[in-house]
Amino acid sequence: MRREQESRGPQLGASSVADKGLFLQNVIAVIWDFDKTLSPHYMQKPLFDAYDIDEQLFWDEVKALPDYYRRANISIQRDTCYLGHLLAYVRTGRMPGLNNAKLREIGAAIEFYPGIPSLFSSLEEAAKQDKYEEHDLRLEHYVVSTGLVEMIRGSRVAAHLEGIYGSEFIEEPAVPGFDPLGTPNAGLISQIAGFLDNTTKTRALFEINKGVNKEPSISVNDTIPEDERRVPFKNMIYIADGPSDIPSFSVVRKHDGQTCAVYANDTTRDFKQALALQENGRVAFCGPADYREGTHTYRWLHNQIGRIADRIISERKKTFNSKVGRGPSHSAE
Repeated sequence: MRREQESRGPQLGASSVADKGLFLQNVIAVIWDFDKTLSPHYMQKPLFDAYDIDEQLFWDEVKALPDYYRRANISIQRDTCYLGHLLAYVRTGRMPGLNNAKLREIGAAIEFYPGIPSLFSSLEEAAKQDKYEEHDLRLEHYVVSTGLVEMIRGSRVAAHLEGIYGSEFIEEPAVPGFDPLGTPNAGLISQIAGFLDNTTKTRALFEINKGVNKEPSISVNDTIPEDERRVPFKNMIYIADGPSDIPSFSVVRKHDGQTCAVYANDTTRDFKQALALQENGRVAFCGPADYREGTHTYRWLHNQIGRIADRIISERKKTFNSKVGRGPSHSAE
């Protein structure tokens, strides 16, 4: 699993930490699934196109892998077994020259739903209104995906992302006796470095919640009071496309965050699926994966960010007023 770390704003000094705790809780996090949420296709589509691989055949093979390996009494993970099958394609010469740099290069060809990535800029601008900036409120976008980190890093949304959680590969593995201070050798991708499946995506949510991606001394398993965590769940919006994201929807919704299921506008099945998630209380909202200005989903996202920002400010004022000892004043005659 990969988590990108990049500072996008001033960090707290020692006096601030002493006065207010490690984090100011001034961040609103918009957390995105990727495939069928930001992109209408699986992100690997341009990878298959680049190597003239039959995409449907590849996924049919992946679907057959659990039963295939079960005959040898081997149980494999359905969500992520495609990673090993990609490596098999590389190993057998079907994807010659495939390394992490090539994955990143191919990522530039990923197609996005209408309105992406301009929506990211629009939401960021909305969060920079004077009334929010004076309170140092900040908006951060994250991707939490079972897909490939390197391809996302090469895509058009990468510049807007505070962090990427997903799956990635090692090129040349360390051998026995390797130099711990050395640099890994380059080569073809050959080993899985880490991965997310639809259940462990919730771990990424807790890392964002606790600030593990910003403070190396913190572990996701550390006990941290809710009012000391970097991004409270109630300051999160989680957006994804379907039932496979129910574990993540449940975590965010349970802790008073906002959840949204999106669907392809031209697919009745996807619409019914998203609507069922809303009707069953899994998500607060469902809308089309059309993020252009003026669409229902665009307006909902802008509205939710404004509501969260206003609530943060209101809570701050309430806390401040509760701590102020009012001085005497002249009584009216």
